[in-house]
Amino acid sequence: MPTVSVRIPTDLKDEIDKHQEINWSEVVRQSMWRYLHKLRLADQIASKSELTEEDVVELSKELKKKIAEHYR
Repeated sequence: MPTVSVRIPTDLKDEIDKHQEINWSEVVRQSMWRYLHKLRLADQIASKSELTEEDVVELSKELKKKIAEHYR
């Protein structure tokens, strides 16, 4: 099995070290699988979309505008 190294902030490492009973490699592995599953679903949805890139940009602008108006 390949090894992956990840840099984390010192404060996170300090907290992790407090929980030696947890298999952090397994936690990270499961998290990566969940994230990849979400990416696959997004890719499937996007592959069936008939929107153009310009349509997506315009929708994004409109959505951001509406969110900003909502929180003003």
